[in-house]
Amino acid sequence: MKAIRVYSFGPSEVMTLEQLEDLSPGPGEVLVAVKAAGVNPVDTYIRAGAFRPDLKLPYTPGFDAAGIIVAVGEGVRHRTVNQRVYLASLTSGSYAEQVLCGEFESHPLPDEISFSQGAAIGVPYGAAYRALFQRAHTLAGETVLVHGASGGVGLAAVQLARAAGFRVIGTAGSVEGCELVLAQGAHHVLNHKEPGYLDALSELTCHQGVDVILEMLANVNLDHDLLALATGGRVVVIGSRGRVEIDPRNAMAREAAVLGLILFNASEKERKSMHAAFVAGLENGTLRPVVSRELPLADAAEAHHAVLETSTLGKIVLIP
Repeated sequence: MKAIRVYSFGPSEVMTLEQLEDLSPGPGEVLVAVKAAGVNPVDTYIRAGAFRPDLKLPYTPGFDAAGIIVAVGEGVRHRTVNQRVYLASLTSGSYAEQVLCGEFESHPLPDEISFSQGAAIGVPYGAAYRALFQRAHTLAGETVLVHGASGGVGLAAVQLARAAGFRVIGTAGSVEGCELVLAQGAHHVLNHKEPGYLDALSELTCHQGVDVILEMLANVNLDHDLLALATGGRVVVIGSRGRVEIDPRNAMAREAAVLGLILFNASEKERKSMHAAFVAGLENGTLRPVVSRELPLADAAEAHHAVLETSTLGKIVLIP
């Protein structure tokens, strides 16, 4: 099989495409022929050595994939050969023609969902779900502000929030991005490149503020987020690219909470809950992953550059 390998941490160009031996499933594992592999910002942080510097080298990047089961190991009872699945936790990296994972780390992929869409589920929808339901404990009727709503996590959050009965306000940085966010169910969208764009929140919330903010770039927005919250509001920090200075009084006045999130901290029970919700949403049509670009596996370096660009709308996937 062909796979991307990383022998040393560094820039995108450290990734190389190599021919490796085919994989074989062990007890409780399934072997999946990858039809699409998802690219996430966290993949770039790991490759650069900024996250998981203890990772054993060489390795194959990637957590998200979708494909067809081609073999099952001893003891597998709930997955079958030729079954379509999406994957969100792997024994081997997803930037490859084959991956191994535990039986219950694979999840049924409905026929109406493409493999590229399937590869857009795991990390984006997982982060969005964990932020909304497992960290902020958002309730139906509350107002949610999704920063960077035109990205992979942002669009997932908009769909999940709208399906759960939240009032959804998104932000994006282009006309195309704003249109996409509205099309995915947001009640309102603000262009975050316009000066004072958050001022509109007062009118949109009847001067009450928003209950929950999903923050993708805390080093830029966090201090402003605290001013936009309602009393008892919560900010969930999903992403940040640096340090930030805030005025704690703004949190004190609103009795607000700033909550951190790392998807990989989710317990087995929490992961089981989120994927049950995803499968149901994919089946009933409330969740529809948005894919912006499909690139050949050999172009993994280009994908890593693109996934960090603010102009990217939706998910980038690699096609083996």
